[in-house]
Amino acid sequence: MPTFNPPIEDRTTKQLLLIVGSPNEWDESAIEKAQLELTLRKVDESEIKHAKHLSKQKVRLEDLKRAKESYYFFDFIFEPSTFIEVMVSWELRKDGYLRKADQQQWLRPIFIFVIIMIVVIFNW
Repeated sequence: MPTFNPPIEDRTTKQLLLIVGSPNEWDESAIEKAQLELTLRKVDESEIKHAKHLSKQKVRLEDLKRAKESYYFFDFIFEPSTFIEVMVSWELRKDGYLRKADQQQWLRPIFIFVIIMIVVIFNW
């Protein structure tokens, strides 16, 4: 069984509620120990449910932020890797970047057209 630093038993009730409320971020044994410690401290079950609910809300909010994230004109100027992301990345929709995936559908053909035009003009 892994040891935690600080030990689960030494953490505050608020920290224990955060552990129990976010199972994706913690080891199963840590969640079990935190749940046991909360029971020993006689923390009301409604507080534990509330912590779990808050954690789910946080995850949903992060997913919503990711879905609404988009490309801006200055991204292409100040972050050259954005161009590479648009041209090469095939996983945006799968990763939850819905708006970026929609923008990518029309940006990619425009970039390809511009690249072809530049090649034709300079080879003329």
